[in-house]
Amino acid sequence: MESEITSMGACEIAAAIRGGALSSREVVAAHLDRIDQINPVVNAIVTMDHEGALAAADAADRALSDGADIGPLHGVPVAYKDTHATAGMRTTSGSLLFADRIPDHDDETVRRIGAAGAIRVGKTNVPEMAAGSHTFNSVFGTTYNPFAQTKSAGGSSGGAAAALAARMIPLADGSDMGGSLRNPASFCNVVGLRPTPGVVPDPVGGLGFSPLGVRGPMGRSVDDVAVLLSVMSGGHRHDPLSVDRRSVDSDQAVEILGGLRVAWAPTLGGRIPVDPDVIKVLDPFVSALEGWHVGIEFDCPDLDLAEGAFRTLRAAEFDLELGALLDDHPEAFKADLAWNIRCGRELSARDVTAALRDLTTLHRIAADFFSDYDVLLAPVSQVVPFDADLTYPRTVDGVPQETYLDWMRASYLLTPLGIPAMSLPAGFTDDGLPVGIQILTAAHTERRLLSIARALEAISPAAGVAPNMTA
Repeated sequence: MESEITSMGACEIAAAIRGGALSSREVVAAHLDRIDQINPVVNAIVTMDHEGALAAADAADRALSDGADIGPLHGVPVAYKDTHATAGMRTTSGSLLFADRIPDHDDETVRRIGAAGAIRVGKTNVPEMAAGSHTFNSVFGTTYNPFAQTKSAGGSSGGAAAALAARMIPLADGSDMGGSLRNPASFCNVVGLRPTPGVVPDPVGGLGFSPLGVRGPMGRSVDDVAVLLSVMSGGHRHDPLSVDRRSVDSDQAVEILGGLRVAWAPTLGGRIPVDPDVIKVLDPFVSALEGWHVGIEFDCPDLDLAEGAFRTLRAAEFDLELGALLDDHPEAFKADLAWNIRCGRELSARDVTAALRDLTTLHRIAADFFSDYDVLLAPVSQVVPFDADLTYPRTVDGVPQETYLDWMRASYLLTPLGIPAMSLPAGFTDDGLPVGIQILTAAHTERRLLSIARALEAISPAAGVAPNMTA
């Protein structure tokens, strides 16, 4: 029964609890047992509260039996990214500087998910300060890929993706600046959605007008991600970019493949090298759409300004947020992150304002592009999951990667467009490693993106496939 419960999706679990087929206690206990068995192999969940989770499950069962109003995630286990504040539970950001930090409050994302009835079981691992798309740090160590336990799970939401894939939790939250919801989802054969900036509010972020970093949902199916997004989204008076409306309704499923205008950009218009193993999986996936009367064109938005805009604004933000800590504790920072912070110090005010001007241009380019196309398809990652003992891949298809950012261009060059982007499972390499496809639509069209993704999920050979794992 335990394996049956942990293989269920979040929507299925929530329905079973509402209908009385399962209790929240049974669900949470099954997932806690699964974590105890499997987590030592992958190191995805780094802080746990068994007693608190079971007590919350019992309270959820009492509330249901008493006829209380319940939320859409009532009794569903969830683990939160270790960068997101959780009251009474350690939140380290993967840094030795915060190894003992215990917040006295939940951040807004955590509060909303909890208010929808979800039950906190723990925190998911991240790279140091969530910087980079490979999850390792000096507090908890490395998170490993459930499909190949010598490989990377991606990052920065790598612990979340690995925990989902390993069936330790059915839902997780994450965040994304340069691919942190998308890359780990691709590496671990789950679904990760980077929403349009402002859809999920961050009312305590120090840079409320920055559109680079966003919060978003992760799950094992599009429907589960849709429900979690509906819970997380909505305006907040302390977030100047937030939109005061729900951006997604989980019941808005539409089969709309036929007649879609699709742009396919396997190398982002020749801007990035891509591992042939990635293309070998994605090409037939995209070609199969022609049988559904989908119009496919090789095309890509003009991304010539994206590299400079992203790197400049990222470095400026890192210096502002972390520069003083680096000055005081240089020994506590990994070399790649310290380099990225110092890049921000070399920028002038003109560099930053020019990057903001280019960001404006890129938003307009995206708006024009999606007047011609319904959806853009692209690789999520330029590589398949790589050896976990590397800090980052040193080459992609024979092309040297000089910094820890270079190999992430498939995701981060699309971040400055200000549009929603999802990683959906697309297939496996000959070695059994997952490969995701990136699905992008116009800004503030999350409903449309989710509808398209549901239709693509229905024909994906990898959707819902679990790793073959034993403790």
